[in-house]
Amino acid sequence: SMVVFDRGGPVNTLYRHFNIKSVQGQDDFASMEEVLNRRFRRWKSASETGYMPGKKKDKAFSLLPDLVIVDGGKGQLGRAVKVLEDYDLSGKVSVAGLAKQREEIFIPDKGRPVILPRRSEALYLIQRIRDEAHRFAIKQHRSRRRRKGLASSLDAVPGIGPKRRKSLLQAFGDLDGIRNATVDELAAVKGISRPLAERLRVEL
Repeated sequence: SMVVFDRGGPVNTLYRHFNIKSVQGQDDFASMEEVLNRRFRRWKSASETGYMPGKKKDKAFSLLPDLVIVDGGKGQLGRAVKVLEDYDLSGKVSVAGLAKQREEIFIPDKGRPVILPRRSEALYLIQRIRDEAHRFAIKQHRSRRRRKGLASSLDAVPGIGPKRRKSLLQAFGDLDGIRNATVDELAAVKGISRPLAERLRVEL
């Protein structure tokens, strides 16, 4: 997930999710590198394209941040530094890594981490940014799991494919709505025959 803060506060309209595409299994370092590559590739594309009539720039990607904070320690920070170097952004965009265990802040070319005072406003702000990134990622993860569960429940019914599933969801909103519908209501949906409606009532 990517969250954006400006003047100490969240800018929700600039939040973005990334579904990891190139990484097999659990590899936090590679996943971090993929996300940052995609974020700055979008920035590069927007800056090279410039203004195009009829096309609106996505501010979440077209603007450069003053500071990138990655969730993690030296390993994640190293991947972030590499991506910034690849896009010739070293010295233009500051970067830091926040390791959760002791709230250590790692900065490139600094041997020892920065430890902010426990009650400092700066630490509270950085923790809030990190926690907001977690919250946003978990919200998306739960949403995807719900959608996956809904799709698999409907797909398990013989005769229900993507088109009919979409028609049912448009008509009834969610799985509970489909379950609570009568046979006549189900059969009134485009593409749903009466025998199929009866099967839905039995199998859901």
